Amino acid sequence: MTTTPSKRRILGPFNRVEGDLEVHVEIDDDQVSKAKVNSPLFRGFEQILQGKDPLDALVYTPRICGICSVSQSVAAAQALAGAQGLQSCPNGQLATNLILATENMADHLTHFYLFFMPDFARQVYLNKKWFEQINTRFKAQTGTATKDVLPARAAWLHLTGILAGKWPHSLAIQPGGTTRSITAKEKITLLTTIRCFRQFLEEILFTDTLEQVTAIKTEDELAAWQQTHQTSDFGRFLMLADDLDLASLGGTDNALMSYGAYHNNQEPLFKTGVWQQKYYTLDTSLITEDITHSWLKGQSKARHPFYGKTQPDSDESSGYSWCKAPRLNQQVVEVGAVARQMVNGNPLIQALVSQSGTHVKNRVIARLFELALVLPEMEQWCQQIQPKEPFCMTSKMPDDAQGIGLVEAARGSLGHWIKIEEGRIFNYQIIAPTTWNFSPRDTLNQPGALEQALQGTFVGDDETASVAIQHIIRSFDPCMVCTVH
Repeated sequence: MTTTPSKRRILGPFNRVEGDLEVHVEIDDDQVSKAKVNSPLFRGFEQILQGKDPLDALVYTPRICGICSVSQSVAAAQALAGAQGLQSCPNGQLATNLILATENMADHLTHFYLFFMPDFARQVYLNKKWFEQINTRFKAQTGTATKDVLPARAAWLHLTGILAGKWPHSLAIQPGGTTRSITAKEKITLLTTIRCFRQFLEEILFTDTLEQVTAIKTEDELAAWQQTHQTSDFGRFLMLADDLDLASLGGTDNALMSYGAYHNNQEPLFKTGVWQQKYYTLDTSLITEDITHSWLKGQSKARHPFYGKTQPDSDESSGYSWCKAPRLNQQVVEVGAVARQMVNGNPLIQALVSQSGTHVKNRVIARLFELALVLPEMEQWCQQIQPKEPFCMTSKMPDDAQGIGLVEAARGSLGHWIKIEEGRIFNYQIIAPTTWNFSPRDTLNQPGALEQALQGTFVGDDETASVAIQHIIRSFDPCMVCTVH
């Protein structure tokens, strides 16, 4: 009996993805049997920071990315605060939460409307009964959604202009808070802007109040809600997700991790922890970076980021990506909105994931659900700001210290680790959300989260198979420029 040899394909570059991405797949019996994810652009930020003044990290790290620069700023500021032993004042923490949430919410909105949904307006779906309405609404650049979303997004980012001076690459976020104090008049402007965005979400995305959306707790309740809100953009997604069975695409059963998001009075809005069948406390000392299959050298085994090295070696024969392979206690981890809400115990997300796992549909639902969860909290944070109280504390930077900055970006867990010796940066290591999700294999030959998610995907010779792979990739909302440093 003869066997058909495996086919191999290289997929990429991908449009509507921030940065460079290649995916190498092996195909047996028209299914992906093995995938290798390549981050083909080396950035070098960790090397650039060596020898710099510690506070220079606040200038350099936001420039890792143009769409999630605030997340990098907050992580750097927290790492420096840890090195200084400095606590942010209440106003500074509230302002930081608002700035970070503004960016994360804008990213969720951008991902859904401009990156993810246009794929369903492709001609490959021409024969679907829903194609005409989806094509009219979500076609890239010309769909009616674009005319609704872009003005709403632009108005929303005015929050960052008031709170941080500009977006992206603001220097307003500091270890002890924020440099931009808010007047009583500006506080009213902030509240007005937040409530205008609430109106967009309630009239366009959900056609329902945010409180009614977040009250959905079960899969049956979500299905009933969908039937009465079919003209909402969220309802349209749920409809086509069911028709295309997106729950069967991109499934994984890895551990889910969250660093915790939006601290206020020391308690985060979203909990810190790990979910794997049940909740576990997160031990960050168990985080390591493996370079077995990376184009890197300088460490013979996986290391904690405090002791990690980033030395490029394009001749490394076992490497196939510039990305490292971060692991938690040697386990592959998935991060993102679905991980945040599982760890936080959100009833709907836990019900959906316990029923069918993490996959394309549930990842997108979790991101959209966070829009409804976070915006009411932003209204409360804004109300709590005291205009005449301090917004920033200062402290001397020690000559020798180390610090960790752990935040939740829109795409998941972002960590900065800094070691300072003789007043200069001795080592700086960054693990971004897409580093976790798009990692290569490790020394145990465990595939990264996306590599696992692609396994078993049907791949034919037509565009239908290609677009299915793109749905899986986009469900993670990759930010490739954040991935490699």
